[in-house]
Amino acid sequence: MRRPPLFAALLGALLLLLAGCTDGPDGTPGKGATDRARWQPRPGTHWQWQLSGRLDTSVDVPVYDIDGFDHSARTVAALHRDGRKVICYLSTGAWEDFRPDAGDFPRSVLGRSNGWKGERWLDIRRVDVLEPLMAARLDMCRDKGFDAVEPDNMDGYRNRTGFPLTAAHQLRYNRLVARLAHERGLSVGLKNDLGQIPELVGDFDFAVNEQCAQYDECEALTPFIEAGKAVFHVEYELPARRFCPEARRLRLSSMLKKYELGPWRRAC
Repeated sequence: MRRPPLFAALLGALLLLLAGCTDGPDGTPGKGATDRARWQPRPGTHWQWQLSGRLDTSVDVPVYDIDGFDHSARTVAALHRDGRKVICYLSTGAWEDFRPDAGDFPRSVLGRSNGWKGERWLDIRRVDVLEPLMAARLDMCRDKGFDAVEPDNMDGYRNRTGFPLTAAHQLRYNRLVARLAHERGLSVGLKNDLGQIPELVGDFDFAVNEQCAQYDECEALTPFIEAGKAVFHVEYELPARRFCPEARRLRLSSMLKKYELGPWRRAC
């Protein structure tokens, strides 16, 4: 039956409105859905960070940060059933020879070692090469059901990478990673890179920091806290009594861990 012109116009407007809140043609969340659904952890949120060993799911915290390659969609779903949000750990600024996609990186973008066995800094100036590779990794996080991503090695410009990286290169690359995550409905954390927090706090949903207390740098993270965004923080060498009082004052989500990032933790 033909519909009256006014009814058809109203129906068309409604359908257009709904289309803005549904998945895009490639199956990724549409802009409306992404903006509404993206997880935003708040200051003081407790967490567990485990990147090695058999995953211990018994820690009574609302957030788990685990390796994106090493864990399956089934593991993520099980953590969700227990009421946890799950962060996908990825290295976005360094190459790792033990990852299944290691052969996809041309030698021209591989720089010096970053100090960890089998890892080398990436030439983040080469976004033409790295963007599709990082997009594929973030697709993996999305497809496994993760809520967020922790992109590691995001401060190459402050290190001896083998490339003449500048702060401007780092800002462009970090914003690229944040955009790719957001386009997939994933929250994204700024890993370390304290010097660029004022420029990047608006692009990221939370921060992840190592050893700000040891180096007397934790105050630099306050823009995230003031924006209502969690700062997930660990120390490795200081005893908890040395950094926990200040961490609580700053509303950081702090804990003591061992360098291998196994299941052991001591939360503030």
